Amino acid sequence: MTNMLQEKVADDSSIKKREMKRMVILLRIFALLATTAATVVMALNKETRTFVVATIGNTPVKINIAAKFQNTPANIMFVIANGVATLHSLLMLSLCFVSHKCDFKGLRFLIVAALDMASARTLPLIDVMIALVSGAATAVAFMGELARNGNSHARWNKVCDTFERFCDRASGAMLVSYIGILFFMLVNLLNFYEHGRLINLSKSLNLI
Repeated sequence: MTNMLQEKVADDSSIKKREMKRMVILLRIFALLATTAATVVMALNKETRTFVVATIGNTPVKINIAAKFQNTPANIMFVIANGVATLHSLLMLSLCFVSHKCDFKGLRFLIVAALDMASARTLPLIDVMIALVSGAATAVAFMGELARNGNSHARWNKVCDTFERFCDRASGAMLVSYIGILFFMLVNLLNFYEHGRLINLSKSLNLI
């Protein structure tokens, strides 16, 4: 009777584990797409405008001014942070798809989750990604607010009225980055849930 109960619990656990794995993989793919899009859009963000600075006789003197993401350290950090998060997602997805070749007693999902939550001390790696990307996105949001509205107290003029497309693309990249953060947070919650569920299952089967 006990063996039958243990087999039923194990079968139910196997089904839940497969469903959880599919959900986590789907969320990781969404996070990968979001951070990749944010990285590419910001890295390729550039707008050039031509201004008349003087007139010599009837000939206008023109100058080209380009707005590029490299002009602002916050934008550079944004590209780096989302690029690192993209590499992290690629690594975790690769482990999910390739690790079946070295699946240790069906613990593949737990191994991937453990690697995702591994750290030098107590801070999970995926939490580092969340903090890194959210910090960079917040910095871009601050610079975007300054670029759109300026600062009358510091006498900083707004620039988005001149480089409107540049600001719109940066805002879009920032929004997509925040969506990626949301997917990372959902993956993190599912990792902790699965970890706790497996511990409770092991206790119910008297394995620990």
